[in-house]
Amino acid sequence: MAYDDNFVRGLEWLWGEGFLSPGGSAEVYEILKRTSVGGRKVLDIGCGIGGIDRLLVTDYGAEKVFGIDIIDHLIARAKYEAEAAGLTEWIEYRLVEPGELEFEDESLDIVFSKDSIVHIEDKQKFYEEIFRVLKNGGEFVGSDWLGSEATNQSQRVRDWLDFSKLDFHFCTAEQMMKLLRQAGFASVSTRDRNKWYRSIVRDEISKVSGENRLKFVDLFGEEIAESRLVSSTLKMEVVDAGELCPTIFQAIKIRP
Repeated sequence: MAYDDNFVRGLEWLWGEGFLSPGGSAEVYEILKRTSVGGRKVLDIGCGIGGIDRLLVTDYGAEKVFGIDIIDHLIARAKYEAEAAGLTEWIEYRLVEPGELEFEDESLDIVFSKDSIVHIEDKQKFYEEIFRVLKNGGEFVGSDWLGSEATNQSQRVRDWLDFSKLDFHFCTAEQMMKLLRQAGFASVSTRDRNKWYRSIVRDEISKVSGENRLKFVDLFGEEIAESRLVSSTLKMEVVDAGELCPTIFQAIKIRP
């Protein structure tokens, strides 16, 4: 999936300025309502254009936020927005390659990620890296797009991913919890957000169809509007079938 300027603008139109994933700031609150962020060092994996990072500082009181992403123009936009907001003392951005995290052992209090882990194929190695960089007592918290037992064999899912040009690697909540525990985490928990996401996708469809379609076309063009409508409609079928389960998770690093 190419996060070009039009695609990014479309996501912001749906979720709010600075946000590239469903729910915007309200879903960030839902993810973090059991986590104390104030005065702590946070790594945001898949930071996009940085809306969440600015929120972590201004609303949640993070001491320092490190945002990493693999797409250069997203990092450039995130840096620009942090500078414009006067937050460069508290936020640092790094363009990275997939693989090992460029952070020292036990150097971070919280690792956060929203809807980015689904792009990662080797989740076990990824979770082990998160465990390595967290301090004892540190938290790995965020959300991921998980699936059901049927997801990876579903024609509905393949149709949606193929049309939307998405390279996703799904696991179930049970598999995720098992892999996190194998990586060393304790107190692992998940919260299925499928029911909430059904209403979100329906709202997404309404914003690119009916009377709202003209507004979207004026902003982004007929081709993008039609593509978004088809993609969202295919995704709705997947969500209604329970084969796409946005899931909030929390895991704590505890060593004797």
